[in-house]
Amino acid sequence: MPRSPLGRDGRRSGARPLGRTPYAPVAAACAGLLVAVVALAGCTSSDGSGEGWRTTRTSQAPPKPKPVWDRSPTSIAAVGDSITRGFDACGLLSDCPAASWSTGTDDTVRSLAVRLLGESGVADRSWNYARSGATVSALPTQIGKAAAHTPDLITVMMGANDACKDEVDLMTPVDEFRASFEESMRRLRADSPKTQVYVASVPDLKRLWSEGRDNPLGRQIWKLGICASMLGDSQDMGAAAQERRSTVQARVVAYNKVLKDVCAKDLRCRYDGGAVFDFRFTGDQLSGWDWFHPSKDGQGKLADIAYRNIVAAKPPA
Repeated sequence: MPRSPLGRDGRRSGARPLGRTPYAPVAAACAGLLVAVVALAGCTSSDGSGEGWRTTRTSQAPPKPKPVWDRSPTSIAAVGDSITRGFDACGLLSDCPAASWSTGTDDTVRSLAVRLLGESGVADRSWNYARSGATVSALPTQIGKAAAHTPDLITVMMGANDACKDEVDLMTPVDEFRASFEESMRRLRADSPKTQVYVASVPDLKRLWSEGRDNPLGRQIWKLGICASMLGDSQDMGAAAQERRSTVQARVVAYNKVLKDVCAKDLRCRYDGGAVFDFRFTGDQLSGWDWFHPSKDGQGKLADIAYRNIVAAKPPA
């Protein structure tokens, strides 16, 4: 009887166990080679530098665009409140645009416009849309009017009236202040994309109180209700009065942070770095009619600050 090719356990005679097939080492070697080839391909660039995979994984985001700033604008528009209108700089309870730090023509002030455009250029290439009593809610409308001229530069000084209220609780909330300023910038960019913006910080109202509280005339004028949130009861040094003034001061600081932050997001916006807020003004820079608004001397100092920051090669720190 012929011998069966299968052994007693059903396997082909002379065959090795499946676990020891000669093909297993070959398959394992091929698999290892394949992994090595794939790894090598992933770690090597097309030029053989070996940086292809690493470069892809660690590539950096593209650099942010650098601010665009022309230090020699040829046309200027101003927006803001009574400070930019020159209120009480020339006479009692009246605007005096000629004394404005931004677009005025008064020789003693030497406004920003005069310094940048020359006296002959102010009449035809500068515009003042600031309004006495204005708060930041009016800024989008003012910006819209200014943008219609597509000026090279718009100056902004706004916020004192948002903090100067009859009562502390009536001050403009910070989020509303931010919303109005952001809306102003959006409107400007829609109407005049290349116009530059110089933003002056809100003045230090607490320093205003400390400078004027010892002046008999100033104290009497403040009793009429000028900026009562800060200047009311100017001689009261009690805890409640001190807390009230500190609350107003904190709100001004918060407004300035908004101006700084929003301006920083725009390539053609330059904040003054807090220069107006930090300016150590004295009674000489305050109007003799109200001890609140800038005198001509004070307007001139504001023009100095603005001009210095606008023509600087780099923005204020």
